[in-house]
Parts: sequence; C-alpha cells; structure tokens
Amino acid sequence: MDITTLVKLTSRAWSLNILALLHSGVPGRQAPLLAASGAGRTSFSASLEHLTQLKLLERNPGHGHPLRPEFRLTPAGIKAAEIASKIVTAVPNEKEFALLRKSWTVPILALTAAPQRFSGIRTNLVPITDRALSTSLVQLEEREWIKRDINTAARVPFPTYCAANAGQQINCAIDLRV
Repeated sequence: MDITTLVKLTSRAWSLNILALLHSGVPGRQAPLLAASGAGRTSFSASLEHLTQLKLLERNPGHGHPLRPEFRLTPAGIKAAEIASKIVTAVPNEKEFALLRKSWTVPILALTAAPQRFSGIRTNLVPITDRALSTSLVQLEEREWIKRDINTAARVPFPTYCAANAGQQINCAIDLRV
C-alpha cells in the first residue's frame, strides 16, 4: 500500500475498523458492522461510503435490501483489510484506539520506521499542515508510539522521530512497498 492510498483510507475515522471487521468475518450488512464497531451512525455511514468510493468495498449484487445493502470486499479491499486487521489488533485498548482513528496517526507511523525529521515527514504527507503534523507528533509522543530524539551532531540541533512500542507494531503491519 502506498502512502497516498493510506492517507485517503485513514481520512475517515472508522475506515480501518470496518475493513478489519470484514476481514475477521463480520457480515457485510450495516447493522452487524455498526454494532461491532461501536461507531455513531453518521460517521459510520460516511466511512462506509468513503470505502466504496475508494473501491475497497462494493455492494454485493443480489443481496440485501436497496435501503440496507450488503457490502463485500473488492480484490484491493481484501489486501487493505488484511493490513487494517493487523493495525487494529496492534491496539486492543479502546482509549488508544481513539488515537488510531485520527486522520494522520497511521500515515505518520508508516513513515517513521527509521528516524525522520519533521520536514521529511511533512514532505511525504503532502496535504498535511504544519500544525496538524505538530499536534499529531505530540499526541503520539505522549502515548509513547513515537520516540523523539534530538540530534546534536549537526551544527544546528534538530529533532528526529521514530516509531516505538505500539507505533512500531503498527509500522510493521503496513508495508509501503506493496
């Protein structure tokens, strides 16, 4: 999965969770998915529509009611669901899962396998603002998903960020080369 697809995928709060639930065998109807995810109806519906637009989900023809369709994973969705399942299982705690639902958490962790400077992360995540990146890095550092080190070897010291603990597990679940 490339970083652009990952950014698009995580731009909706419940997208990763929906894919992980479908991967684990939860039926593709809205009611079971909604109950299993614990999401609100509006955000859940927006995430479901978003996954359909990304062509990771499709309506299952001949199944479901027109107002309550049944969904299934597309071939691309099967690969994304496998990755989403690995990411979701790396964070079993509901409090920490709330951080995982934020837009930039997973893309930042995907880029920090090796130490990265702020500017390097920002360059790879083109649509992110400095404020959003800074806020996300602070939140990730508070949860100890990212380790911040100050490199004093250069003339001007600068911080580098690297995935750690649960952040490292999430990073390993994402293969940006695929």
